[in-house]
Amino acid sequence: MSANVDGERTTVLVVDDEPDLAELYRVYLSSDYEVRVATSGEEALERMDDAVDVVLLDRRMPEMSGTEVLTELRREGYDARVAMLTAVEPAGDIVEMPFDDYKTKPVTKADLVTLVQVLVQRAEYDEQSQRFFALASKKAALEAADNTGTEEYEGLTEELQAVREQVDETLDRLSARDAFAEALSKA
Repeated sequence: MSANVDGERTTVLVVDDEPDLAELYRVYLSSDYEVRVATSGEEALERMDDAVDVVLLDRRMPEMSGTEVLTELRREGYDARVAMLTAVEPAGDIVEMPFDDYKTKPVTKADLVTLVQVLVQRAEYDEQSQRFFALASKKAALEAADNTGTEEYEGLTEELQAVREQVDETLDRLSARDAFAEALSKA
């Protein structure tokens, strides 16, 4: 059983318009997580609440796309980690999308379990580190799709570098503070 940062069982919302695939993902994850399933964007929004820690979101769905669901989730203030889990190859449009990870289908059980584990761990990090991980995931998705020669990719790379420098500075300050505190405790 996996627990979220509050010590409660981690809740995952699986959103896919293919009911059999959504059910397969539920089976893959249900031994370790509380799993909710939605087979449309509208149903996803109905099933979403503050207890959901991770959302696995299909990008291409009829009526309400995963992109529209993601926009609505963020507009409503939900801070769950979101992974776009889709057959759509990534393009430059993903740079501005507020998700945390992007995986192209098909995914194996091991891939899915690892993805959720990583997203749960990321939730424990501060906002700056989460931004770094989200940017790095987008960069990796674009590179895997050999979609790197764009203005969006270049901007993403620059932003990733800037955030990396901020994270490094924060870690350096924390390390120095911890070393100082440890030295004081031994004095």
